[in-house]
Amino acid sequence: MPPGVKVFPWNPAQSEPPAESLRDVDAVVHLAGEPVAQRWNATVKARLRDSRVLGTANLVKAIGRLDRKPEVLVCSSAIGYYGSRGDEILTETSTQGNDFLAEVCAEWERSAAEAKAFGVRVVSIRTGHVLDPRGGLLKRILPPYRMGLGGKLGNGRQWTSWIHLEDMANLFQFAIDQPVSGPLNGVAPNPVSNAEFTRALAAALHRPAIFPVPKLALSILFGEMAEVILGSQRVQPERSQAAGFAFKYPELGPALENLFRVG
Repeated sequence: MPPGVKVFPWNPAQSEPPAESLRDVDAVVHLAGEPVAQRWNATVKARLRDSRVLGTANLVKAIGRLDRKPEVLVCSSAIGYYGSRGDEILTETSTQGNDFLAEVCAEWERSAAEAKAFGVRVVSIRTGHVLDPRGGLLKRILPPYRMGLGGKLGNGRQWTSWIHLEDMANLFQFAIDQPVSGPLNGVAPNPVSNAEFTRALAAALHRPAIFPVPKLALSILFGEMAEVILGSQRVQPERSQAAGFAFKYPELGPALENLFRVG
């Protein structure tokens, strides 16, 4: 445990966080949520929603009880807000999608926005695929790629919006330090097709990637979740860049090379 760090256990969907965890803080960063990457059923979908929507509502209630409120709440959201939109370029002003994850993300952001009533600046960061070999998308797909068994998903034409972990952390810090509010897209400015992502990852690992995974196989493995895996979201960080945020890794190739050089 780093010096000065305190841990306060909390079940977001069931209760408010301990009051002492928020006392005299200047900024709150909220990341909690049930992992999306699992086979969905009614119970899992309820956990996905409640962990985000109720968890954020419980956090905001606790903030409202404080004598000294934080200056800013930076809450995670996701580009799932937009739904699958093919080749359409999506920015923070684009409309909400109409599938399950889009509805959850919209409710999630509305829960966070309730903190504005207490004088708190609120930022919702709509994250894409955060690239880090220790977790997220890369952790799940690395084993077959390292064995030379990787390949595109479905037809490979769907857009993948990604961001290097370091840029993601820097964007959260930027949202704390700068006078921004509302949604920010947490993605690099150069999304790629799934086929391009596959080629770049294979090149970074010095492995072939010639074994495509057909849509039917994904549907058998993941059920309804397969539609999310095959969804196409061509997202741009328009408001982040307009506010002055500079990406250290705007291109996928150098981002992957860095991750596998240091990871």
